[in-house]
Amino acid sequence: MSQDSPHSSPQSPPRSSPHSTSLDARYSSPGAAPVPWPVAERQLAAAELFWISTVRPDGRPHVTPLLGVWLDGALHFTTGERERKALNLAANPHVALTTGSDAWAAGFDVVVEGEAVRVTAADRLGALAKAWEGKYGPAWHFEVRADGAFQGQQGASLVFAVAPRTVFGFGKGEQFTQTRWRFQ
Repeated sequence: MSQDSPHSSPQSPPRSSPHSTSLDARYSSPGAAPVPWPVAERQLAAAELFWISTVRPDGRPHVTPLLGVWLDGALHFTTGERERKALNLAANPHVALTTGSDAWAAGFDVVVEGEAVRVTAADRLGALAKAWEGKYGPAWHFEVRADGAFQGQQGASLVFAVAPRTVFGFGKGEQFTQTRWRFQ
């Protein structure tokens, strides 16, 4: 995906806060209330592993695990330029990223839906490189390349930001909840 792609943005993503929050009572315990947005944000910031869903050019789904950093209202991830997810994003930038617990009756799962936008600005990439290393340790040290990518131990990586369009939160345990946050 080239830097002049329609899905590229050299600017930092805007801070996001939902313009609406709702509870789907069909999938929530009686008397449940919507989960506050800061609970979902904390989950996104703390999660070590995310699953990304993209669509192949032929329409088939592609799902793979990856590391991610929540920063300034967007979820960020990296991928090699020739990896399947990068090729998928070149054709269709719409993604879903999920994280949470694999237990059915405990934890809090979060699904972020939005459009993956390539990050190329050196100052933004520098801040993200620091965030990556701060979260995952020195094995995830990145240098910022002049071509708007990260350079790590495994080679060059493109960096993408997903500012949420819709986020779903699934509370599990004593009280089940399904909260939806919509963003403008």
